[in-house]
Amino acid sequence: MVKTNDPALWADALPWPGAETHKHQRGRLGVVCGGPLRTGAARLAARAGLRAGAGLVRLLCPPDAAPIVAGTVEAIMVDAFDGPEALARLTEPMQAVVIGPAAGLEEGTVLNLRAIVAGEAALVVDADALTIFAGRAADLFGLLGEGDVMTPHEGEFDRLFPGVLALGRVAAAVQAAETSGAVVVLKGSRTIIAAPDGRVVVQPPASPWLATAGSGDVLAGLIGGWRAQGMTAFDAACAAVWMHAEAAARFGPGLIAEDLSEQIPAVLRSLR
Repeated sequence: MVKTNDPALWADALPWPGAETHKHQRGRLGVVCGGPLRTGAARLAARAGLRAGAGLVRLLCPPDAAPIVAGTVEAIMVDAFDGPEALARLTEPMQAVVIGPAAGLEEGTVLNLRAIVAGEAALVVDADALTIFAGRAADLFGLLGEGDVMTPHEGEFDRLFPGVLALGRVAAAVQAAETSGAVVVLKGSRTIIAAPDGRVVVQPPASPWLATAGSGDVLAGLIGGWRAQGMTAFDAACAAVWMHAEAAARFGPGLIAEDLSEQIPAVLRSLR
């Protein structure tokens, strides 16, 4: 049964902090950064995860990118890693990791993803970390589970699931989730969220102002933020997609990706 995305589906699962809650109880989120000229996407994702409520967010950067990133963030922490083994050590204590936004279309991204999978963190796989598996999608699916989320737009989706979009967007997302074993967020004007067990939710048409560079990176970070706080992959994806759309609707014309995270506090107040 296809349901329309609405807070009634997941609001009871939102992890509101209590009076005695400390930051480590609100979840630790990592975001893997790209090279020195491609740090913006990861920074957008990290800020969104922080706004969603993750208690501690770290940007995990190649050594040449770390000094650039460190001068642009405040509450977000920065760590450098010089290879997959070092990345695995950094992500070991984290509840969730976002990988893909401007991560690089090179084999290092594959190795980094495999290193993270060795730990316990839930994955949000986006952008470059999806495209790099074009033509070998089964290798990616073998790394993922029902606690992980993939967030492709239609182009990325077609690279992983060639021809499946011909079924229609809803049926394609459902089949992709079943095939991959992960939650699939098929982005678009009516984003589809599908779980491996057959559940499927459709987001009502979102603001056209979301058609701007970086908005998908923000969505990945929101999903990661809720996932780090213990929401299930499906609930985290549904909540993040709804809040992402609501933030865009509240801002309206002139929206750029940087504006989205700044609308999240008002969106959260409306849900509390």
